[in-house]
Amino acid sequence: MSGERNVDLVALGSLPPAFVVPRRMHAWLIRQDRHGHPLESFREEVVDTPEPGPNEVLVLSMAAGVNYNGVWAGLGKPVSVLDAHKHPFHIAGSDCSGIVWKVGNAVTRWKAGDEVVIHCNQTCGECPACNGYDPMGCDNQKIWGYETPWGSFSQFTLVQGQQLMPKPKDMTWEESASYALDLCTAYRMLIDRAELRPGETALIWGGAGGLGTFACQLARLVGAVPVAVVSSEDKAEMARKFGAVGTINRKDFPHLAWTPNETPERKKQRMDAAKAFGKAFMKAAGTSRGPDVVFEHPGQETFPTSVFVAAKMGRIVICAATTGFDLSFDVRHLWMRQKKIIGSHFAHAEECWRANDLVLQGKIKPCMTQVYEYRDIPKAHDDMMHNRHMGKLSCLVNAPRTGLKTRSELV
Repeated sequence: MSGERNVDLVALGSLPPAFVVPRRMHAWLIRQDRHGHPLESFREEVVDTPEPGPNEVLVLSMAAGVNYNGVWAGLGKPVSVLDAHKHPFHIAGSDCSGIVWKVGNAVTRWKAGDEVVIHCNQTCGECPACNGYDPMGCDNQKIWGYETPWGSFSQFTLVQGQQLMPKPKDMTWEESASYALDLCTAYRMLIDRAELRPGETALIWGGAGGLGTFACQLARLVGAVPVAVVSSEDKAEMARKFGAVGTINRKDFPHLAWTPNETPERKKQRMDAAKAFGKAFMKAAGTSRGPDVVFEHPGQETFPTSVFVAAKMGRIVICAATTGFDLSFDVRHLWMRQKKIIGSHFAHAEECWRANDLVLQGKIKPCMTQVYEYRDIPKAHDDMMHNRHMGKLSCLVNAPRTGLKTRSELV
């Protein structure tokens, strides 16, 4: 019978007997006693395979995308995720492509054998926000693979049925695993939260990264003008390839970053750099004013500049703070020019489906630049932590090699 556990453990890269769930599985684990850099915190282990509840699905993870929340989980910063979900270990990974292997008895939209990608938003499905307002306002909203213990860097992963979306049929497992978190985050930020409109301009921090390349594509898709901030000519070329109208090299403005305990002299240097940066944006965008929308995620180092350069009545939309969470800025630039700061956090299921539809229709292209073997999952996170990458990184899990697209190729 489908889902029976009469098999103990199956080697990675091979399929278990049709929809039989092995008692144990391979996984990369983070434990609280080894928090640290990815090469220290990630360890390969064998653990019991989880059992799906009524509304849950067990997915055979073919490939998994790399995101910075895996780095945070390993570091145990700003808090340990193990303190949050209380599980004895944590499996990171909030992007995945795979094969539905077992469904809970209340799941009706999906069946064993379906090929899927997974979005990372989990909700209770019962509260008022879930049933009429916005599921991202759910009292129990969590990011799967970060605030939950069963992420995608394991042979099987446990998700809610509502997290599943159709996998692009002509896309490899590794490329399909690379895009959902960043694309859906960028979609909600620009389209639903900031309400980016045709003809408006957008400043995209990290324009050659995962978030940035999707933000540039989405901005162009709605008829806006994206300008990407990058750190090298290679990254500028990448950003232009994915839709940036112009680019700004942040290394041309060495005093731009906010730093703690600024002296008056240091603050003047930063403000002079911010003014020059604003002029560079206007030149790149072909406009005489600052950006209508600023796409923020570095946080501490860049946020004062974002508030300063945004146009009058502009919007600064932020989803993360990879350079630090404590933000300091001159609030006069906010109220006197009537700017808005908008918080945004991933996306709800409908937004995820709309974003995924753009991929299925060929209107948005993932920017996967590198694929790692299963054994190199810690290295992939280390490369991300130290910014040794462009675009999106993906890791093989149960896919035996790159280039495969369907379950039939594995039989």
